[in-house]
Amino acid sequence: MQGSIFLLCKKIRKLLPNTLKNMKDHRITHSKNYKNGAFQNLSLTPTMAPDVSFFHILKDMFRRPKSIRPAAPIPSVRTDLRSLSAKEPVIVWFGHSSYLIHFNGKNILVDPVFSGHASPLSFMIKAFNGSDVYTADDMPEIDLLVLTHNHYDHMDVETLSRLKNKTKNYLTTIGLKTRLQNLGIEEQKITDLDWWEEKKYTDHLTITATPARHFSGRGIKRGGSLWASFVLEMDDYKIFIGGDSGYDMHFKRIGDTLGPFDLAILECGQYNTSWPFIHMMPEETVQATIDLNAAMLLPVHWGKFALANHPWNEPVQRVKHAAKQTRVPLVTPMIGEPVRLTKDQSNPDHKEWWNIG
Repeated sequence: MQGSIFLLCKKIRKLLPNTLKNMKDHRITHSKNYKNGAFQNLSLTPTMAPDVSFFHILKDMFRRPKSIRPAAPIPSVRTDLRSLSAKEPVIVWFGHSSYLIHFNGKNILVDPVFSGHASPLSFMIKAFNGSDVYTADDMPEIDLLVLTHNHYDHMDVETLSRLKNKTKNYLTTIGLKTRLQNLGIEEQKITDLDWWEEKKYTDHLTITATPARHFSGRGIKRGGSLWASFVLEMDDYKIFIGGDSGYDMHFKRIGDTLGPFDLAILECGQYNTSWPFIHMMPEETVQATIDLNAAMLLPVHWGKFALANHPWNEPVQRVKHAAKQTRVPLVTPMIGEPVRLTKDQSNPDHKEWWNIG
């Protein structure tokens, strides 16, 4: 009898990993956004422009101008993140696409990258001098950590490992739950959403995954997990968390369906005419803000890493010019400078701190 039970338990142990794998695959393969063995965008989205070759990209990499990095240290503001308190949401940007949203005693951290680099190797794609003044140790207790996709400049394993003991919940996309579990994060803390799925955390906090035009991949394989933007609803406030995305019709659909928004946090940097479909030009960032019906724009995805060949401060210069032309309110804080989100955003702009060379 004992031998039979032993053999039965042994068989169950062998079957269990496959059962879990099949459950995971079922969640992925039954997504409407998963086709031909990978997640897909709503529109045809080649990674590079049709007339651009890999050799062309490689040649440009060896001809990168010095202006892709600032000539002087990035200025910043030191803020005690554990003592943030306001009746309205407060946003603190840490450079590139990492930022903290504080409201009603809750802390929401988006795409934290505090390792000092945005690549699998620590000596590659290093943070600009002065842009990495905040570390994982500076973060307060995190009620919700949001990961928009798995690229190295958005999902930093070193940072996630250091934040593990102070993070209560994780929100990400289909295909990334197992990766987080492999870091030792408990499954019950992780929610993975498909586009247009919603998660209500409290009566005061709801978040919805929405489309983006991008891709995923860490290494050779691409499209194994989904990429997304998110709509964050906190009482009477709505914030659009853009993640990475090329310009497309989805911004208008999101605005029509879930807008208007008090703030759109959208990428405006790391663009190139060689990859025009997966990242926005700054002028498209402003147009996306209009499509979303957002009252104000906070441009991110710049100011910390050089992933493209444009001058490091060109994104904010171009987005500011386009916002002025279209009368879109713009906020451009220094790293660490708190932005209080009020219903009256008549004059939210900040000084041009990026004119440092």
